[in-house]
Amino acid sequence: MMPAVQNGIDRLLHEDFGLRGLRLGLITAPTGLTATLVSTIDILRRDFLLTALFSPEHGVRGDIDDGASVDSSIDPRTGVTVYSLYSGDTAAITYHLDDIDALVIDIQDIGCRYYTFISTMLGAMKAAAAAGKLFVVLDRYNPINGVTVEGNIPTHEFLSFIGCAAIPQRHGMTMGELAGLFNADIGCDLRVVPVAGWRRDQYGDETGIPWVNPSPAIPSIDTAILYPGTCLFEGTNVSEGRGTTRPFELIGAPWLDAEALAETLNVQHIPGVIFRPAYFKPWSSKYCGEYCRGVQAHVVDRTVFAAVKTGVALIQAVRDQGGACFAWREPSAEQSRCFIDLLTGCDTLRVHGGEAYLAACEKGAALFQRLRTRYLLYHYGDGT
Repeated sequence: MMPAVQNGIDRLLHEDFGLRGLRLGLITAPTGLTATLVSTIDILRRDFLLTALFSPEHGVRGDIDDGASVDSSIDPRTGVTVYSLYSGDTAAITYHLDDIDALVIDIQDIGCRYYTFISTMLGAMKAAAAAGKLFVVLDRYNPINGVTVEGNIPTHEFLSFIGCAAIPQRHGMTMGELAGLFNADIGCDLRVVPVAGWRRDQYGDETGIPWVNPSPAIPSIDTAILYPGTCLFEGTNVSEGRGTTRPFELIGAPWLDAEALAETLNVQHIPGVIFRPAYFKPWSSKYCGEYCRGVQAHVVDRTVFAAVKTGVALIQAVRDQGGACFAWREPSAEQSRCFIDLLTGCDTLRVHGGEAYLAACEKGAALFQRLRTRYLLYHYGDGT
């Protein structure tokens, strides 16, 4: 039985939205599926004219690790050429658009600015505008709801592929809504195939649609809810739980005291979350093969949980306990700025501390709540 919520691809099964007869290029990932778990690639190849595939981070089949290069190739199942879009080079995308009429995107976002699928979409929209091609979003629900907004607005000098636009960490929008917002500056020929039956206050596990990992390190709704806050640890020398079964839920390092850290956090009574002392040994990423001591964050009431505020409190507690052992991740050879500054969209957290950064987040979220209103496509639970 079809769930009450239908993503864009589910609606395309019954109505062509003007795409039949057009040569289509598809940007997708393993989450590009119908509600009955049929691949969007297979649907477009069967019912439409699919001529090219375009790969974001992790590849169209999800077989590439985070941050790893994605090379152009031939998709072995369909024989269709797969072009890599995992870069910020908009001009390179245009080289592959000559043989298509419309560029289609169908990827499950998780509602967070750092999640690079929206950066891929932004670059693809710019390329479509430059080439005079139709850009189509097969929209999907926001799995961490479309109501809650958290975070600051990045300043121009800190924009990057992990923070591509002036939106807060938890933006509370769908890909289709973000496309509308982005298009105010881009001006491409944009078409959104909207979700049907979704309320803004719904989480992914309330839609009736099976959960498929949006990327290897997001195995659950709980992970996605925590991610806008705990992903900040990617900008530090503390493990964010990659290389465990609970990425972005486990936070730790060999030099931390797990029980003391959990107690420090729990006495703050941070809304909606409890911290459990935890010990883990990552099989990859930071501290691979070493025992880490830290905490697991358990979201017990997501209606009051604030991910960014929680992430900042975690960083402060770890810094206070770790002292000289704690460090911010240094800029790489390709980056001129500290990674934490790219994640936060400013240097406030690193230079001025958590209180100053959270003040910027409160201001930014309020500003964005007003700005985004004109681009929202879906109702709240009360029908407004």
